[in-house]
Amino acid sequence: MANSLNRRNWIKSSALLAGGLALASGTINKLAAMPVMRKMGFAGKPVTDETVILDAAPALKARLLANENPFGPSPAAKKAIQETLDTSYQYAFMQLSTLSGKIAAYEGINQSNIMLNSGSSALLLAAAIHYSKGGKSIITGDPSYDDLPTSALRNGGKWVKVPLTKDYKLDLDAMEAKVDDNTGLVYICNPNNPTGTVVDTDKLKAFCERVSKKTMVFVDEAYIDYLPDPQATTLIGGVKAGQNIIVARTFSKLYGFAGLRCGYIVAQPDTIHALSIYTGGAFNLSATTIAAAIAGYRETDFLQDALKKTIASREFLYATLKKEGYEYIPSSANFVMFPLKMDGAKFVGEMMKRGVGIRNWKLNGADWCRVSIGRMDEMEAFADAFKQLS
Repeated sequence: MANSLNRRNWIKSSALLAGGLALASGTINKLAAMPVMRKMGFAGKPVTDETVILDAAPALKARLLANENPFGPSPAAKKAIQETLDTSYQYAFMQLSTLSGKIAAYEGINQSNIMLNSGSSALLLAAAIHYSKGGKSIITGDPSYDDLPTSALRNGGKWVKVPLTKDYKLDLDAMEAKVDDNTGLVYICNPNNPTGTVVDTDKLKAFCERVSKKTMVFVDEAYIDYLPDPQATTLIGGVKAGQNIIVARTFSKLYGFAGLRCGYIVAQPDTIHALSIYTGGAFNLSATTIAAAIAGYRETDFLQDALKKTIASREFLYATLKKEGYEYIPSSANFVMFPLKMDGAKFVGEMMKRGVGIRNWKLNGADWCRVSIGRMDEMEAFADAFKQLS
């Protein structure tokens, strides 16, 4: 898969950018508006401070490249951040227990089944290191979110890629067939990124029950809140049933916490203990983020409003693509993937010139684009730029 990106490298690139700003003070305003993918040499160029400066894009009209939720965080979460500033010199011991307690109560699990962290990136890394030890393999769909398997490769593991089905969904049967004595973990991203597709819930639950008896199954539910009934779809029930699975959740998507960084996994206590060796866990979270998460967790009215706006923007995007004669993969998340009629890297560059940031992929040998769902004004900016190129 071309133009691979993961959250861990993204965070590292932000530090690179911060160190390079002094090199050219006249470009600071450009850089402030520049999308992270471009900062990272998104078009395939080496990442250096010089290329970061020289490739600075114009101010973005539409930031549609990172699957962020432009409608959050909620007013209650923002208020909680402000109110916590005065006591942010204190370690948030009690607040951590409050947050994990709220999650445990809602999901019907014990707090010992939960490990919080600053987003899910560190948790994916911990799983990658632990389950690829000794050259073990990680099985994933192709394409799928590649943070965990690329981390496994860097740590001496192997990556087994399984093509998607004809309707661009994870091929659970083919993935199960790849499980052998060297398999350390099977990674399931559902809904899948970058395709936005979701697998049949009953089939996935049966898959996890069977496969977890042979190896660990990691179910990444980063986008589950965009589904009509997340509680009916989640695999947390498998954890409650004692299965050998890990379920990852994040506040980065529908909750609008991508920059605030808050995520967690749900797993058996011994799994939590094993992975805790590789991460600082909940103490990586800031007091302000914890306060925001407590205030925003299960804030139903706000979440439903953000979901409604996301769906409206997604439908607008569907209509735009249809009008220009393009097909697309129906999405169950806050992004849409569609095949291009020109070189992907060129398309990204031309859209960027018009102030619209998107991403491109190679899928089955063809060029594809993934558009994150933004506010309606951002989707209109995409439509205006897209019509000039389509």
